[in-house]
Amino acid sequence: MSERLIRLQNVRKVYKTRDREVLAVSDVNLEVNSGDFVSLVGPSGCGKTTVLKILADLHHADEGVVEIGGDTIPFVAGRDVGMVFQQALLLKWRKILDNVLLPAEILGLPLKASRERALDLLHMVGLKGFADRYPYELSGGMQQRASIARSLVHDPKLVLMDEPFGALDALTREKMNLELLRIWQESQKTIIFVTHSIQEAVLLGSRCAVLTAGPARMAEYFPIDLPYPRTLEMKTGDAFGAYTRRIYKLLNM
Repeated sequence: MSERLIRLQNVRKVYKTRDREVLAVSDVNLEVNSGDFVSLVGPSGCGKTTVLKILADLHHADEGVVEIGGDTIPFVAGRDVGMVFQQALLLKWRKILDNVLLPAEILGLPLKASRERALDLLHMVGLKGFADRYPYELSGGMQQRASIARSLVHDPKLVLMDEPFGALDALTREKMNLELLRIWQESQKTIIFVTHSIQEAVLLGSRCAVLTAGPARMAEYFPIDLPYPRTLEMKTGDAFGAYTRRIYKLLNM
């Protein structure tokens, strides 16, 4: 039985400007076990990224309970979180290996061991032989592979992904979905993946959290009982269709 890594209970977040308050997140409840792949799906602007920022300790919740780690799974926010954004955000003047090593340098981890891990990760994400290339020499999908490797180099317990494939074309996006599933199964990390694509949420997640239009409120949180390894052919199956219809209904679509 996996141990619980995250618990959010009745979480609420308000952004304050000079002349008003904006309720971004309201009544979010979420439990994530170590090793889960949680798809966080909802319409644009509903507060999904705010939930990620709370989990990354970049924002603090105004109300509710936020528990990450604990006695059984010790957790340090800066050390134990990896982030992948919609854009790869690689430093153009650094080679790919040096980009992947950046979190290890910032955290002051031993360079030799980190370099070996970075090379292993580049191999795992399909970029063996590209360590000495610059970002402009890689395609968009390859750059995102490098950003995934960078998010793993310091061996975090939790990886947060904010629509990392949203800027890719449809075919590359599907290929990256399958690659991410392979990487998740090999790395055995806990992943929370934000998306507004219902099909992507079902294809990837071991569990799915559905958020309503902003302010974010948890409509439902349920397991996706489709076998691994997942395949694109599953999208044509009855079970896959039942999950997508369930999410459409929750979102009133």
